[in-house]
Amino acid sequence: MTKRVRVGLFGVGHLGRIHLRLLKEIAGFEVIGFVDPDDANAEKAIAEFGVKRFTDATTLITACDALDIVSPTTTHFAIAEQAIKQFKHIFIEKPLAANITEAKELVKLVDEARVKAMVGHVERFNPALLSLKDKDIHPMFIEVHRLAEFNPRGTDVSVVLDLMIHDIDIILSLVKANVKKVSASGVAIVSKTPDIANARIEFDNGCVANMTASRISVKSMRKMRIFQPGAYISMDFLKKKSDIFSIADQAPADADINFFELELQDKAKKFITFETAEKKDVNAIKMELELFQEAIVNDTPVPVSAQDGYNAMHLAQQILDKINHQLMVKK
Repeated sequence: MTKRVRVGLFGVGHLGRIHLRLLKEIAGFEVIGFVDPDDANAEKAIAEFGVKRFTDATTLITACDALDIVSPTTTHFAIAEQAIKQFKHIFIEKPLAANITEAKELVKLVDEARVKAMVGHVERFNPALLSLKDKDIHPMFIEVHRLAEFNPRGTDVSVVLDLMIHDIDIILSLVKANVKKVSASGVAIVSKTPDIANARIEFDNGCVANMTASRISVKSMRKMRIFQPGAYISMDFLKKKSDIFSIADQAPADADINFFELELQDKAKKFITFETAEKKDVNAIKMELELFQEAIVNDTPVPVSAQDGYNAMHLAQQILDKINHQLMVKK
């Protein structure tokens, strides 16, 4: 029988109620209750899920083995710090914290307390990326567009920490090299922090990543294109699939593989094979919460650690520093 982990939830807004529903569906969790200062959010959660509302954070933390933190980013540090100091495991929505100082301190606290701390970089569990798990990926150029229609939720932080952070985390997980140079620009349109941003990241191994994120687009787009020697990979996180184009000197022996012939200037021929790497659709949020529970019960590493969350925030901060410098120069 699966050991049940007593879990409490901080924040039952739109995303928080999704987490609450999934926590109740996962057999390995026993939901103790939630904290949310917003009465309207709390009433919705109670009516829909019949879960107890706690008005005191300390009481909820004490009653649980683990906490799921889906509150505004500006509250992450205070809640996580209190939970960790009581040796409670934490799942914390991205970004890890509101600033790099808080993120660094959380990593230190997690290491000292030896608790499980997982960051909710949900795109790590998108079928588009999961379908490439067994593929040989060594990017040399990456192009990313993450565009979203405006939504007031998330505007407590810049578009870099709200949207681009997803792609920063994925790129850092794919490129096995240190960052060499960061260039970036951005502008605030409707909020007080940048709503659209572009960043160019150069790595020590020669790989270059060019990322664009916007939360004021007329349509949504979440695409990542990877170019590497002999292959081109296109990931569509909205359609949850990846297309892989590979170059070979000979036509594939397997008749089921789609390919076309390419004749070069020197009369040499190359063969371009094409496949769509599709994986069975999964509920990415449910999957990450299940893996968090399993890491607690089995005492195994979480798939997205606090250190991963810090690394993404560290690069995000470098991007924000470049944007802020650019904005100061323009003044």
